[in-house]
Amino acid sequence: MKFFIDTANLDQIKEAYDMGVLDGVTTNPSLMAKEGIKGVDNQRKHYVEICNIVQGDVSAEVIATEYEGMIKEGEELVALNPHIVVKVPCIADGIKAIKYFTSKGIRTN
Repeated sequence: MKFFIDTANLDQIKEAYDMGVLDGVTTNPSLMAKEGIKGVDNQRKHYVEICNIVQGDVSAEVIATEYEGMIKEGEELVALNPHIVVKVPCIADGIKAIKYFTSKGIRTN
């Protein structure tokens, strides 16, 4: 079993990591907004901060709901850090995007 924390709160992430039980983090822009982190640039910086704490998978969610936007965002997200896993919505264009990402060796959930 793997343990993933679903938050954007760095203190909670550090606490779970320090316990030695954290395998990764799932987060998204709405969780970041709850922490006062708004805007694409600030969100991307925050993903990097999370990756610097956790040496496991960090799910980073695309905001776009159309294929081309998901591809663009997903490629930008994975370029941030090798720990990033692109979180894609389960809609028709999302399934199509997952096929594309898989063909490029980009991990998704």
